[in-house]
Amino acid sequence: MSTQVEKNTERIERLAHESIPRLLIHYGVPAIVGTMVNALYSVVDRIFIGQGVSEFAITGLALTFPILIFIQAFGMLIGVGASSRVSILLGENKHDQAERILSNALLLTLVTQVLTLVPVMIWLDDILRALGANDRTLPFAYDYLKIMIPGNIFSTLCFSFNAIMRASGYPYKAMITMLIGAGLNTLLDALFIYGFDWGIEGAAWATVIAMAVSSAFVMQHFLSSKSEVQFRRRNMRLSSEQILAILSIGMSPFFLQLLSSGIAFLINSTLARYAENSLMADRAVGAYGIINSAALVGFMFMLGIAQGMQPIVGYNYGARAMDRVRQAFKICSSTNFGIGAFVTIVAVVAPGLIASLFTSSPEMIEASVHALRLCLYGFAFVGFQVTATQFFQSIGFGGKALLLSLSRQILFLLPALFLFPLLWGSTGVWLAMPFSDIAAGVLGMILMYYQFKIFDRKFSSEGL
Repeated sequence: MSTQVEKNTERIERLAHESIPRLLIHYGVPAIVGTMVNALYSVVDRIFIGQGVSEFAITGLALTFPILIFIQAFGMLIGVGASSRVSILLGENKHDQAERILSNALLLTLVTQVLTLVPVMIWLDDILRALGANDRTLPFAYDYLKIMIPGNIFSTLCFSFNAIMRASGYPYKAMITMLIGAGLNTLLDALFIYGFDWGIEGAAWATVIAMAVSSAFVMQHFLSSKSEVQFRRRNMRLSSEQILAILSIGMSPFFLQLLSSGIAFLINSTLARYAENSLMADRAVGAYGIINSAALVGFMFMLGIAQGMQPIVGYNYGARAMDRVRQAFKICSSTNFGIGAFVTIVAVVAPGLIASLFTSSPEMIEASVHALRLCLYGFAFVGFQVTATQFFQSIGFGGKALLLSLSRQILFLLPALFLFPLLWGSTGVWLAMPFSDIAAGVLGMILMYYQFKIFDRKFSSEGL
């Protein structure tokens, strides 16, 4: 037992003394794999559905985005909040409090899942109709969600506690659990869609089964005595103090997800409104689904880098090692800016290649090519915004993280989605996205500049 304690102590101490670039590789690689694997669950489903079911199956899937984003928001709320708190508390040597956060995160997950999934399932058909589904696309959307929504409990457990596993010093184990699920999902997609001819339902079953297997591996970790933080019976009761500690940080990504759900609905409905007919509307919504998939891959890669920064920044901020905090942020933000620029180049130079991954329909590819070239011009600035938001979450500044997260959606994208289509029709919908990306990225740069100025004054006066 003492040997295991020494190993855990050594693992945490690395955050204080090892070089920042080496730590970023150590934590960043598994975090990137984890977020990319999370993206691949959705992207692989969309590829198999678009190629193996029908042209409008990808449109039906795009209509599910607002609902899926909504129910996944609760996983973000708990996972980001709990993992950030655990990282900070371990940096402050408050091990018992970190374990209380862990147990409350589990209880909070179960409560939120029951409260959200039951109403959505009861009114699913009506919700899909309100989101713009028609007789051509409703069967695809409904058949997918009737399986995915009840199975979301596994997705939430996997996401939330994988983040805590990584934040408590087990980045590579977190990576392996995600890889197991992603590999299984890909194999089952091929088997269920092409082998058993289950169509879109096969894709849903593949995802749910893979997530269930991954979540079992993750939960077993926290039941083991080898874990730095563990589930303990004495902590298995809801505590208002611990819940508020989780929610205060998790609210930023939670509200961002809720807004993303609303924005996805607004984009779908605006595209339909400005289309020449219902067929063109379905193809425009399908094109948005393809763009969303391409952007998701780039976004999740950048998010993985930023999440790899989280335990480093959280621990060193708790230990008041501000030079290490600053260095970690600079490396991550510049890297993510470069990745975003690369995504933009690929989208402009080879949009047809991207679109053809998801559909063989010439009409759908044509609609997607035009949109891809416009939508991702500002993607480099997304990289900076993601890093800055994750930085504020990592040090417990939930309010600033929330401000930065919501700025893109409320201050910039929402007004642009109302104004730009009036000026340029459906093209205005696509142009609203790079406009909001660039504006929010610039705001993030301003906030980070002044935040480090504040740190310099505060910690120099304290002699740190």
